[in-house]
Amino acid sequence: MSERTTGASRADLVADTALALLAERGMRGLTHRAVDEAAGLPQGSTSNVARTRQALLELTVRRLAEREARVLALEELPDPRGGLDSLVDGLALATHRALTRHRELTLARYELALEATRRPELRAYFDATGARFRDRLTALVTAMGSTAPARHALSLVAWADGLMFSCVAGSYSAQVPSLAEVRAGLRELLVGMFSGDSPPAKTPGEPG
Repeated sequence: MSERTTGASRADLVADTALALLAERGMRGLTHRAVDEAAGLPQGSTSNVARTRQALLELTVRRLAEREARVLALEELPDPRGGLDSLVDGLALATHRALTRHRELTLARYELALEATRRPELRAYFDATGARFRDRLTALVTAMGSTAPARHALSLVAWADGLMFSCVAGSYSAQVPSLAEVRAGLRELLVGMFSGDSPPAKTPGEPG
């Protein structure tokens, strides 16, 4: 480690190492000493960055949010006013990246999410970091013409989370869906959402 290493880069190294340990060993394998050893840092370095376990977990959640933002790249999705297929393509690519090239990051997120259910302070922090994703999805479905954007955003999050859990840690973990399969499932979901927003078809003879 260079003496020029800044506090910010040292914190990123600690958090990135913590995420890797979570994916490899689970929550029990995440300790200050383990981070020092895995990162090749002098003993006590992680404690200097995050003195308590809570501080280490909060640092890791912040880093998770930063890295997942790059993986999902929600800000780079095509303008939803360009049509449903354009939105499907962007969301499918983001979901497939999380399932394949960034599988370990997704595993670490599940470890942190479960820990947050037992730590109210971490839960609040974990939820706050996820707000940007919910807000962006809500804006996307609103631009698509959704009449229930909050409910539709929740359905999208639930669908993506369910797929990722099943294919990373659940009963389908040995089977990674192709991009085409992710796209097909997502398109079915979105078509169902927006067809439900459409006015019901008139029956024959019904007044205009």
